[in-house]
Order: sequence, then structure tokens, then C-alpha cells
Amino acid sequence: MAERTESNQSAPDERQPARGRPRDAGRDRALLEATVQVLQESGYGGLTTAAVAKRAGVSTATLYRRWRSKEDLVVGTAVRWASDLGPQPDTGSLEGDLASLLRDKAETLEGPGGRLLHVLIGEAAHNEALARVLDDAIIQPVRDRAATVVRRAVDRGDIPPLEDAHVLADLVVGSMVSRLFLTPDAAHRAAPATPSSPSSGAAMARELLPFLLRALGAQPG
Repeated sequence: MAERTESNQSAPDERQPARGRPRDAGRDRALLEATVQVLQESGYGGLTTAAVAKRAGVSTATLYRRWRSKEDLVVGTAVRWASDLGPQPDTGSLEGDLASLLRDKAETLEGPGGRLLHVLIGEAAHNEALARVLDDAIIQPVRDRAATVVRRAVDRGDIPPLEDAHVLADLVVGSMVSRLFLTPDAAHRAAPATPSSPSSGAAMARELLPFLLRALGAQPG
């Protein structure tokens, strides 16, 4: 029997009331982790639900009770892994708030969410559903948090008002994705090569902080 990997093929209706035992959160997590691993190895075009199910140690029927297609599975994985930026602390200064945002984004990009983004950037260029969810799960949370950082800084008088508070998110996402994904040698050079040194992302966040502060019209403390 051909595998159901396209979103327009028949599948269980997720809107129907659940029957039987409740879903196992551990099994869900195993499937999501397996999806990231298979994507890294095979890319979106080479990913199959059978390969994901095998990697997770479950049947394809178990997978299809959760996601109706390959696309649904990848979208669900992106939503799960890519949006977690952590809390939004008010540190009392623009430098502190921005440093926290950069650290959280670096951790996200170096974790499963970043690996997923790296694989799917090309696919999203011609897959509207994936492009939409990557924007919702990766870009918009950063834009919202960056706008909060800017508004606090303006209210404190740290920087002059910006016409678009979301421009900070473009600077954060663009610079970090470029340095970590498109020029990885630069990211490695930014991190000291010792066992106890911070990750490339953490070192990159520290390196970018003074430049972003100046771009916003502030100076490092």
C-alpha cells in the first residue's frame, strides 16, 4: 500500500472526538525528535512517514493518528520546536533585554528548532504551508519580543522612538541566521575553542550585542 505523504490524501479526521486511551506525550515527543533527525539526514524531499515512525519506534498507524500527512508532521514539528524563546524578563536596561533576546535566539537556533529551520529554508520557498508556519513559529515570536524590548527602551528614554519597533527582529534574525547558517566558519571563529567555552551561538550573541545597540541609537554600558 502506498504511503500517505501528501496533505490531500485521505487520513483520519483530527476534528473527531478522541476515542480510547489518551495520547502519549512521550510518544509524540519521540516522533517529533525523529522528524528532525530524518530531515537532517534526508531533507524534506527524502523524508517519509515510514522512516520517521521507524526511527521513533512506533507504527505508521500511530503516527497517522497524530498527523494526517508528511506535511502536517513537519508543520507540527516546526511549531513544537521553533517557537520557544523562553520568558521575556524586564532587566531594566536595553542592553540587558537585548542580551537576553540574543541568548534565547542563539539557543533556539542551535537546538532542534534551528536544525529544522536550516533544513526547511529552501523548501519553504516553494511550499506555502511550510513558509507560513516557519514565519509564525520562528519570525513572529522574535518580532513580538523585539518590539517589547524596543518599547521598554523608548519608555525609559534609552533610545529615541523608532518608526517600526519590529525592525530590531529583522536585525536579530538576519544577523544570527547569516552568521550561524550561511557563514558557519565565522561562527566557529567567534567561539573560543576550549571545552568549557560557550557555544558558537552564545559567542555570536555576545559579539553582535554592541553593534545592535549602536544600530538602535544606544551605546553599550
